[in-house]
Amino acid sequence: MSWQAQPVHVLDFEGSPRYGVIEYGVVTLQNGEVARCYTALCAAEEDIDERDVWLHGLRRADTDGHPPFREHWDFFNGLRQTGPLAAHHAQVEHSLLKRSWPYPTAAPDFSRADCEVTDWGPWLDTRALYQRFHPELPEHKLGALVKRFELQEALDQLAAEHCPPKRSKYHCALYDTLAAALLLLRLGETPALAEASLPQLIAASTGIQPDTQGELF
Repeated sequence: MSWQAQPVHVLDFEGSPRYGVIEYGVVTLQNGEVARCYTALCAAEEDIDERDVWLHGLRRADTDGHPPFREHWDFFNGLRQTGPLAAHHAQVEHSLLKRSWPYPTAAPDFSRADCEVTDWGPWLDTRALYQRFHPELPEHKLGALVKRFELQEALDQLAAEHCPPKRSKYHCALYDTLAAALLLLRLGETPALAEASLPQLIAASTGIQPDTQGELF
């Protein structure tokens, strides 16, 4: 079964280890399209550095009155039960999830059939996938890949539909999530990956070898 039949939850967080996640974006992909989008602000745990304010445009006052990220446990734990998590440079999202919740409840290990793990991974990492399948590119940053593969128009259309007012730009959580989601969908249009299984795609992203027959390389 192709990986595209399985729900995949693409994440992006704005925040830091010091003051926590202050904004999240989640895009669920299934059957080669955007199925659902979610975004929310979360109360900052400490003052936000001015450098970070310049980057993502959020001050502590913008987050006051919103529930802290830790109160979104049921949502993120529930996502992990139904499909793998994905992100662009997933180490960042992984570390911020573990900051609030070191482990989810037991969930399917989508890299291996009939196994469970108590971890937020294994992840699909769009940066790692593009580094593997397009090593010839000079850089693999989110915006550079969107430009290189002519996805900006599609991104702006999705952002106009789903992003909150004034949050339709890079370093806004849902906008960045939509960008990563489009990059993942684009990989699904390539012959080498269109019919790849989920364990095969995770292997290409993480190096975890699938327990199914057939390698991508």
